[in-house]
Amino acid sequence: MNIQRYLAPFSNVDGDELMLAASAAAITFFAIYACLRLLRKRLCRHDEAGRADRPAAQLLKETLNRTSMLSVFVVSVLVGLKMLELPPLWEERLGHLWFVVLGFQLVLYFDRAATLGARRYFRNHADNPDSPTTVANTLMVWALKTTLWVVFLLAALSNLGINVSALVASLGIGGIAVALAVQNVLGDLFASLSIAVDKPFEVGDSIAITNVSGTVEHVGLKTTRIRADSGEQVVIGNAELLKNTVRNYKRMQTRRVQFSLRVNPATPAKLAARIPEALKAIVDRQPDVRSDRIHLKSISQDALEYELVFYVLNSSYVNYMNAQQAVLLGALEMFSDMGVDTNAPTRRLQFEQGAEAANEGTPPERRLQARH
Repeated sequence: MNIQRYLAPFSNVDGDELMLAASAAAITFFAIYACLRLLRKRLCRHDEAGRADRPAAQLLKETLNRTSMLSVFVVSVLVGLKMLELPPLWEERLGHLWFVVLGFQLVLYFDRAATLGARRYFRNHADNPDSPTTVANTLMVWALKTTLWVVFLLAALSNLGINVSALVASLGIGGIAVALAVQNVLGDLFASLSIAVDKPFEVGDSIAITNVSGTVEHVGLKTTRIRADSGEQVVIGNAELLKNTVRNYKRMQTRRVQFSLRVNPATPAKLAARIPEALKAIVDRQPDVRSDRIHLKSISQDALEYELVFYVLNSSYVNYMNAQQAVLLGALEMFSDMGVDTNAPTRRLQFEQGAEAANEGTPPERRLQARH
């Protein structure tokens, strides 16, 4: 009985119209299928021709493999039904079906593209495939795909005439309640996702924040563990970590060294003028060091101050300290050879004895007479 009710709109359709609709459906199905095969074949030729370095073509090829043949069949049937004269109610139902089928296939494409794109991105930007941030990456992709499917489901229900306002409100209120209950955990979780995507540092990097300096040992979903230079392990929340300025020393290419040398202000002018060139020669002799500038910075009654600036081309901290030590020792030797005094000028404080101090041995009676 129910089947006859659903087939009633087709009772007035003659055989020619049904044949035309069936032919249109068949032609549509084979046309879509042929286009997909042709497009896949052309994309496969890029790989065979050695063009595998084109990630967009590979992503498109793998996304097209997610085409649902059921969706293609339903679309073909809908095209065939368009050839028939149907009641307005059926036209409206077919419109809903069009939205559901095309939306479902688009979501399948986006789901596959998000999975493949995220996988490729994290593979190309991760030095260590077994990094702990893999869990965060997987969770982020899962959240993106879940959001995509929920939005499609709500849109499909709304298109079918179902009021989803209460459902959306319930989801919103529930989400806010959960977010307030676990806001600290969610803050650290999203911070870990930010670290996974932006990668300000990775496991093994030497970093420094406000009160901690050391090597990153582990980046988790909630905390990051740092082995401090003094030996202890420091555990800090990801959200708190990103609130500070992070200095990543492993990514340094050069180190800038700047310090001052002071000599006696009584040094003759001609001798003082020779010191910058002598210091520059010392800096230039050091391996992996590039001199920047050496100048007489200031003259005061305390000292002549020379400022040295140079770059250590190797970012290693040991090389930086070795280069600075070599320059300082060379400067001491140069000052000794040139006869430059590096000692501060000697100061003498002279006290003068006043009249009253001279009269300390005078009796009080005579001292009083002297005052009057």
